[in-house]
Amino acid sequence: MTEALDTATTSLISALTDISDDVERYEAAEELKARIDREVKLVKAEIAKSLYEGRSWAAVGKLLGVTGSRAEQISRAAR
Repeated sequence: MTEALDTATTSLISALTDISDDVERYEAAEELKARIDREVKLVKAEIAKSLYEGRSWAAVGKLLGVTGSRAEQISRAAR
């Protein structure tokens, strides 16, 4: 991970641990995880679409370590 991502991760975890109520902290952690999952999925879709320019899905899949079909799914932010 880059230093910026390490810093952001540390900050987010710290914000969670600052919540004193256990149930509230748990709910916040679940909400944060869901939000990050959605946003990362969108970033990965943009990356796959960018890699597809001038390449086949099979080539993109090879770059990402997945099948061509999976690379195409990623580009659509599919599960």
